[in-house]
Amino acid sequence: MPSNPSCSIVIRAFNEEQHLEKLLLGLRQQTIVDPEIILVDSGSTDNTMNIANSYGVKVVQIDPQEFTFGRSLNLGISNTSGEIIVFASAHVYPVYPDWLEQLLLPFSDERIALTYGKQRGDANSKFSEHRVFAQWFPDSPHPIQSHPFCNNANAAIRKQLWEAYPYDETLPGLEDLDWANRIRLNGYQVKYVPEAEIIHVHNETPRGIFHRYQREGMAFKHIFPQETFSLMDFLRLSFTNIFHDLEIATAQKVLGRSWRSIIWFRLAQFWGTFQGYSNSGPLTWQLRQRFYYPHRVIVPKTVSSRSVDPIEYN
Repeated sequence: MPSNPSCSIVIRAFNEEQHLEKLLLGLRQQTIVDPEIILVDSGSTDNTMNIANSYGVKVVQIDPQEFTFGRSLNLGISNTSGEIIVFASAHVYPVYPDWLEQLLLPFSDERIALTYGKQRGDANSKFSEHRVFAQWFPDSPHPIQSHPFCNNANAAIRKQLWEAYPYDETLPGLEDLDWANRIRLNGYQVKYVPEAEIIHVHNETPRGIFHRYQREGMAFKHIFPQETFSLMDFLRLSFTNIFHDLEIATAQKVLGRSWRSIIWFRLAQFWGTFQGYSNSGPLTWQLRQRFYYPHRVIVPKTVSSRSVDPIEYN
């Protein structure tokens, strides 16, 4: 792998007119100039296509009835020319101009197959969502990651390995974790890069939270069929996470405006997980509609935490 490998960015989108332009503006301000950008659209009816076209983005269409995260990634990657494939959700945006550079840096080590970066919420994210991001994406890197966790909202892989190991198109979610698990079993490594930070805009309803964790529970059960998630697990994890979130919200003096969302977020999270484990059947069109096409209304806001000056978004 050369010291400066070529890269292509694959973005999955459905009705993302509120967020896509901010991501594309952030990509224009990266230290790595003019990367190839592929937008995989699954039937947008808003202004998403006009925004993509105005930025010269190559658009690839996928039929909504055929959509899964794995299938859209495989389609997007098949239209790329880069040696490294970068993934970014359409409702994220980079905090710093060296986001892309930091995400690609570990690939100088031939053992690295996948990198993923830090994620943080914006001002509209629920309190418990901030807690989830902080737990999953700490400020410090892992020396050697001993598990397959990653997240394709902000990640990069070697295209050569994808050609040998394409994404599983049958999974309702967690296609990233499944790919990382298979790669690790073949001797490659996953690298977490906290300097590659993005803002991930989430402001879902309780139903949206439930469906997100339900499909991920279904996927996790497919990937690791020996794992279980009982009704007792639902009760235990709901109670302990609600208690700790309320405790931290109290310490941060935001309990008054956060306690309701803490309770419903954690209940929806773990009830969705329980239902996903319990109903890990085939992914029907009805489930696709419920899982992949929620209605979101979100207003993003940037944050800063490094010595590098953040990107200024107007």
